[in-house]
Amino acid sequence: MEKNVLQTKTKKQLQKPSMYMVLFHNDDYTTVEFVASVLMTVFQKSYLDAMHITMEVHNKGIALVGIYTYEVAQTSVRQVEILAEQCDYPFLATMEETTL
Repeated sequence: MEKNVLQTKTKKQLQKPSMYMVLFHNDDYTTVEFVASVLMTVFQKSYLDAMHITMEVHNKGIALVGIYTYEVAQTSVRQVEILAEQCDYPFLATMEETTL
């Protein structure tokens, strides 16, 4: 005997992951060279992009580095903190959720 089995299919609706802005904050101690170096090594920015962002941090006090998923933003901010600590800089990188 064959059983009549009712099967239902559920559609899973994928949602885009929340995105986070990584921001660099200016201070009076961290060097331009350090900031540019971090942008090139941690965030894979070109030299010109790194210098542009570095000067924006210097002139405006804050600059957007990029927009990433939570995990990428968190890992990147932590890498910046470690590098700054190793070089005895009080440099601050933060992340904020964006609505984009």
